[in-house]
Amino acid sequence: MTPAPARSGFAPRRDLDFFCAVVIVGLLAGLAGLATTVVLRSVEHLTYHYTFGSLLDGITGSSAVRRALAPMMGAGLAGLGWWLLRRRAGVPPLAGTIARHERIPRLTWSVDAVLQIVLVGSGASLGREGAPRQFAAVLSDLGTGWLRRLSPGDREILLACAAGAGLGAVYAVPLSGALFTLRIMLNTWRLRAMGAALLTSALAVAVGSLLTHNRPELDWPRAESNYLLSAHALALVPVAFAVGWVFNTIIAAARPATLIRSWLLIPGLAAAGLLTGICSHWWPQLPGNGRSILSISLASGLTLASAAVLLVLKPLLTALFLRAGGAGGLLTPSLATGAAAGTVLVLTLNAVFGTHWHGPVNSLCGAAGVLAVTQGSPVWAALFVWELAHPPIRMLLAFAVTAVGAHAL
Repeated sequence: MTPAPARSGFAPRRDLDFFCAVVIVGLLAGLAGLATTVVLRSVEHLTYHYTFGSLLDGITGSSAVRRALAPMMGAGLAGLGWWLLRRRAGVPPLAGTIARHERIPRLTWSVDAVLQIVLVGSGASLGREGAPRQFAAVLSDLGTGWLRRLSPGDREILLACAAGAGLGAVYAVPLSGALFTLRIMLNTWRLRAMGAALLTSALAVAVGSLLTHNRPELDWPRAESNYLLSAHALALVPVAFAVGWVFNTIIAAARPATLIRSWLLIPGLAAAGLLTGICSHWWPQLPGNGRSILSISLASGLTLASAAVLLVLKPLLTALFLRAGGAGGLLTPSLATGAAAGTVLVLTLNAVFGTHWHGPVNSLCGAAGVLAVTQGSPVWAALFVWELAHPPIRMLLAFAVTAVGAHAL
């Protein structure tokens, strides 16, 4: 029989190891967020040859030739990298690998993350959040491997926390990063997981603040509507549901049944990049993950015609890159599509009925509603949208109304 004293000390030592691992994971996830952000900005500046300002500033300041050909070259380079990578190794999905307690493919995920950043930085209509989540999981697996007393369940929590904290670090959204871990990655409310998710996300955002400076990702305008916000948000519910359902349908149809490994990756992604570059001649908000559309929607800088075009082209270009074999996130493309839908509705109603609906509020309500449909988590969607812009706290209720309603439909 094993002596009691030997067993009695095991649980406290394992808890101490787990706490140390949580701190390590938080710091490394922040480092992953920093690294991917630096690479992304470098690729964007190289693609559009600008030094200061946003991606939209760089695109509008580029020549017509560079605007068309640079995304093609960047996407083709990413395609070449994936062709070489996928010929030699598979790229398993993040969530499934963590849930099944499988070995983390450190080198494969790291290379894949870099290629995702190259593709998005070149103007591809895909989200950038996939890369920091993968790289954070890689660094966390490497940094906590020496802690031998961690159980498989603890390691699942830690790797899921790394993914959520990596997301939180790049967008400066600590609560959303923690909730992403709990609701989407783990689907649990266990106290052990909650404490780990909150601590790792907070640490990662603190490290990422070296670049983000804890400023919101989006600039909330001063002018705001103080009445009928919930009624407006409720009116957006069917629109957000319909747009989110169509977005999901398009993306599901575009995803290849099996991972594309042939040389067709190179011309396929290059063609998608060229088409994006040509479209950006008329709609410079299209390239990139969707932040440009969100920013200009909040600034009320979209006309009804341009918002309608962006509403159609954004999901189609996202689907095109996926169909060609590219990899990337879908959070910001779905947010941008929802913001365009909200803008179309507001501008239409204001023009036809002479109403005075507040554009920024309804744009973000549309974004929250579509994100709730595409991700299946309305509370997280509302909180994520709120943290991106940090509007007055009462706006969170409006976002939640649209998100919960669209998800319920």
